[in-house]
Amino acid sequence: MKAKNAVSDLFSGASIAINGDNPWDIQVHDERLYQRILSDAALGLGESYMDHWWDCDALDELINKMYRARIHETVTGNWKTALFALQTKLTNRQKRSRASQVGEQHYDLGNDLYEAMLDSRLNYTCAYWKNAKNLDEAQENKLDLVCRKINLRPTMTVLELGCGWGSFAKYAAEKYGSKVVSVNISKEQVKLARELCQGLPVDIRLQDYREVDGKYDAVVSIGILEHVGYKNYRTYMEVVNRCLKDDGIGFIHTIGSNISSTFSNKWTDKYIFPNGMLPSIAQIGKAMEGSFVMEDWHNFGPDYDRTLTAWYNNFNNAWPGLQDKYGERFYRMWRFYLLSAAGGFRARAQQLWQIVFTKPGREQPHCRISE
Repeated sequence: MKAKNAVSDLFSGASIAINGDNPWDIQVHDERLYQRILSDAALGLGESYMDHWWDCDALDELINKMYRARIHETVTGNWKTALFALQTKLTNRQKRSRASQVGEQHYDLGNDLYEAMLDSRLNYTCAYWKNAKNLDEAQENKLDLVCRKINLRPTMTVLELGCGWGSFAKYAAEKYGSKVVSVNISKEQVKLARELCQGLPVDIRLQDYREVDGKYDAVVSIGILEHVGYKNYRTYMEVVNRCLKDDGIGFIHTIGSNISSTFSNKWTDKYIFPNGMLPSIAQIGKAMEGSFVMEDWHNFGPDYDRTLTAWYNNFNNAWPGLQDKYGERFYRMWRFYLLSAAGGFRARAQQLWQIVFTKPGREQPHCRISE
């Protein structure tokens, strides 16, 4: 009873009712839920949803309200959560020998899933919705925005660290005539990316970002910094510095955190992005210090709420054709992932940054930035 009262009071402070009538109210099916939330925090909330202990019609709005009421700061979990946080400080969870884990667990799940969920170019990062009518247009907007920010021209060579299914590489080669070398640690993504980029001046490599060499006019990463880890941010910047020509342009597209941390929440780490974490402004700035000049820092985090909602709608509509392969527990896991992430961006708990930077001493680039 004490656990139920404690959780009810926390939710009440966020205008969330237990078994209430609003679409964001939580519908409880198992009374053990309350103690599980208090003991395991984010892990307990997510796992209990997967276990069908509770439901919510507007799960994204529930998470939005929870973030805005700072419930995540009040419910911090038990000693296991504290031990997890300590481990992230004592070990390098994103070292080279562990880098392939996220590829195997998440990105290699099945191209059929991602083809059903994403846009026609298979962008698995935030779209740019300015003047866009649908997801395809918004993702093309994003790709073109990246190209304009690095002042892309046909004569340029580009190194892309982490390429997904090759959406940027294909776009840059098709629309701008540039040569692109892209690296990735997901076997399934690399296989499909090579097929999609066939016949273009694009080289897709199954390779860790730390292993790349050569000199390029631009070094780009779209959605890899979330997997690099705070112990390796400086290493990442050293790779960019090594591979970027003195008059080149560096570019990062990443989800960002409002605070410096060393880990993501345990549910996301266990079920979605193993070893992942979001960088902060301070962590990125420290890693860049002495090596680069920051030219532009653009935040369009609210666009990720709309992107995730579009992904969820696509996934939900396609589920009848996917359910036999993935199963009901996967559906609840994926629904919680997409909609809780949308709620987090709606609450401004996370941001989406595009960062343009150069080496000291060169002229400021004349490119289109922060539109």
